[in-house]
Amino acid sequence: MTTRFVDPVQAPAFIGAFGLGTFSGTVASNTATAGRGNVFFVDGDDGTDGNDGLSPDYPKATIQAALDMVQSGGVVYVKARAIAAAGADPVSYAETLTIAAGKSGVALVGVSSGLKQAAQPQVKKGSGSTAQLTIRSPGCLIYGLTFNGAGATGGGILLDDDSVTVSAEGTIIQSCFFKNCKGSVATDGSKGGGVVCNGGSWNTLIKDCQFYNNIGGVVLTAGGAVTQDITIENCTFNASAAANRDCDIWMNSAVAGTGIIIRDCMFGIFPNAGTKNTYMDLTGVSGTLAGCRFGCTGKTFGAAGNVLVPATVLMPGNWQEDAIITRT
Repeated sequence: MTTRFVDPVQAPAFIGAFGLGTFSGTVASNTATAGRGNVFFVDGDDGTDGNDGLSPDYPKATIQAALDMVQSGGVVYVKARAIAAAGADPVSYAETLTIAAGKSGVALVGVSSGLKQAAQPQVKKGSGSTAQLTIRSPGCLIYGLTFNGAGATGGGILLDDDSVTVSAEGTIIQSCFFKNCKGSVATDGSKGGGVVCNGGSWNTLIKDCQFYNNIGGVVLTAGGAVTQDITIENCTFNASAAANRDCDIWMNSAVAGTGIIIRDCMFGIFPNAGTKNTYMDLTGVSGTLAGCRFGCTGKTFGAAGNVLVPATVLMPGNWQEDAIITRT
């Protein structure tokens, strides 16, 4: 499939948004000499980091090489690596990535065919305790990538915001797939997972994502200011077995959030990894839990229930398998 890219100064082409599976062709105007070198391309199969990365014909080989070059407001497109005909796992970008401070509004876009592991570029280091992607600039977009935490303990994406020296405010994470992500304690969903937010990471949107076999899904850690306006929308949290999930959303911390919105999400089999054993712990949080569906029966919701949703969280229109959920 061939994609024509427009002049990036006028409007950077956002090919991932249209589910295109590949890219090709030359962007003649996207050159450093023209002062327009802020759209970069990554191809782990056919690229090399010696290329300038400014054209699909001369892509970088690693994602970090492109992130090192991109400036505020720029775009990095990542092509999925070729998978063997009988491949059981995608060929990965075996990197730990950082969007450094001073690069606000960067878009990191996987050029993929849809929201599934083998359809997207996959980031999988396979070792270490560092997050697969650390974000230290505000207003960034992460779109159409898979983060596979197998073999590592650093989790998927870390919004590293201390409210003093670095900021990840306004991050949008959309149409991403998270698998096998965990923190320092393999059975504790409060220690890390797919997306980890420091206290200062306000105004975050996590939308249209799938979390599969993650010990923790979305986790708020202590540190920074009280988190405000985290929205988790139209996401799925599921697993192949109850023991592969411990807590899908954990915000019970010293800086528990305000104005948190969780809406239109689906939660599968009830988690039972061994520590928290719950869909979510929102103790101390204020906000709204609306239009969500839970694959459980006979559970109670509310501050006295076995799924901790305190009275400060409004609960319009939620369902479990056998009934509409009412606060107890």
